[in-house]
Amino acid sequence: MQTYQMTPLELGAKIKAKEIGVEELTAYYLNRIDAVDSDVSAFLRAEKEYAMKEAAEVQTKIDHGTLDSPLAGVPYGIKDNICTLGLETTCASKILSGFQPPYDATLVTKLKENGNVILGKTNMDEFAMGSTTETSYDGITKNPWDLSHVPGGSSGGSAAAVAGREVPFAIGSDTGGSIRQPASYCGVTGMKPTYGTVSRFGLIAYGSSLDQMGPVAPTAKDCAAILDLIMGKDPKDSTSMGMDGTMMDTIDDGAKGLKIGIPTSYFGDGLDGEVKDHVLAAAKLLADHGAEVEEFDLAMVEYAVPAYYIIASAEASSNLSRYDGVKYGYRSEDAEGLRDLYLKTRTEGFGSEVKKRIMLGAFALSSGYYDAYYNKALQVKALIKKSFDEAFAKYDVILGPVAPATAPKIGDSLKDPLKMYLSDIYTVSVNLAGLPGISLPCGFDGNGLPIGVQMIGNAFHDAIVLRAANAYQQLTDFHKQIPEIAMKGAE
Repeated sequence: MQTYQMTPLELGAKIKAKEIGVEELTAYYLNRIDAVDSDVSAFLRAEKEYAMKEAAEVQTKIDHGTLDSPLAGVPYGIKDNICTLGLETTCASKILSGFQPPYDATLVTKLKENGNVILGKTNMDEFAMGSTTETSYDGITKNPWDLSHVPGGSSGGSAAAVAGREVPFAIGSDTGGSIRQPASYCGVTGMKPTYGTVSRFGLIAYGSSLDQMGPVAPTAKDCAAILDLIMGKDPKDSTSMGMDGTMMDTIDDGAKGLKIGIPTSYFGDGLDGEVKDHVLAAAKLLADHGAEVEEFDLAMVEYAVPAYYIIASAEASSNLSRYDGVKYGYRSEDAEGLRDLYLKTRTEGFGSEVKKRIMLGAFALSSGYYDAYYNKALQVKALIKKSFDEAFAKYDVILGPVAPATAPKIGDSLKDPLKMYLSDIYTVSVNLAGLPGISLPCGFDGNGLPIGVQMIGNAFHDAIVLRAANAYQQLTDFHKQIPEIAMKGAE
């Protein structure tokens, strides 16, 4: 097996057995980025000098026996809305051009302590606002399975980098499906943990009550191992929670005995026929291997998309008010006075999708409309959470599609923003309820584009979701399929 075909856990075992060195592996993947990314554009910046310096230090620690975890020394890519000390972090926006954070995100600190080396910052929709990675100021990312299609978003760069085997794994963020949907479009595995499982300190905020960081990797087992490294209580994030045990404890317990619910409302007219068939086939396979599977009615989810976009936009209008051209990032050069500086910097610095959501959020929070929109959306959010609570009193896992169809062609979604927003219909409710969810490949459509199945668990039952996902991947090989472009530059 060639190196790029190995999973993070397999590479970690090679490093531990001294069959491959950290510097050698880091240089290998930097070369793969050079070979593949000219076509895919998953990376905004590959950090070659930084990565090789870090790799040398990590190798010394491994040689001295101070690093011995299953993933020690494995390099990765990281979404550009996660703060990295001394490395440019722009959220793929002009308004943060040149910004170098003075600190690492807690997640980055944890991975550094484990010996994981950052290869570079991955592309994304500007400020994570989008579903296609087409709103980036630095240009679009392409789907490695078909370069004429989008990779999904907003963590499209992270998903495309893993799919193209430019990195062993990557980190993304998920506010309304931004890990799971691109993972589905790119045929990889992406996990959105329970809200509070991973510290948000150092994640540049979009919607603070919805944002959560998580892993993108080839398999559910890799995601479990990565989550074990990055989760935990953090005094710098008051919403973070500690969890007992590890994700790897029950990962191999199989499908037998799992109670899986399938929401009938997820399989209506808006769902593509090929996606429906493959997702239901995944459910049947788990049922054939000991899971109890039945259909049920999941109330309120039809209201999830409007509630999500009101809440997320309201929080975004507050969070993005800090970007004014005064302290850091882009500053308009021809402004006269402070008010003019604010106006021109934001006009020139933000893209159209970000401006649209800021205005929508400001409107929803304005006097006379707060109760009609924002407060009502919060009430819907509470009812959606109640519906999930009732479902999880009966089921261990909820299974359904990730997106209504496979990856659209580049340009199609931006022509029809409403259709783009509706592509989040199966993912946003998970963020509104603060639940864990995972996307994993379950087949391909007639054009060879990947299809993903989503598994959702109760809050802080991330291990059960990972167990179900791993059980499915032990019975299939969709996660082992690699796009042809990944062969480019192979040894």
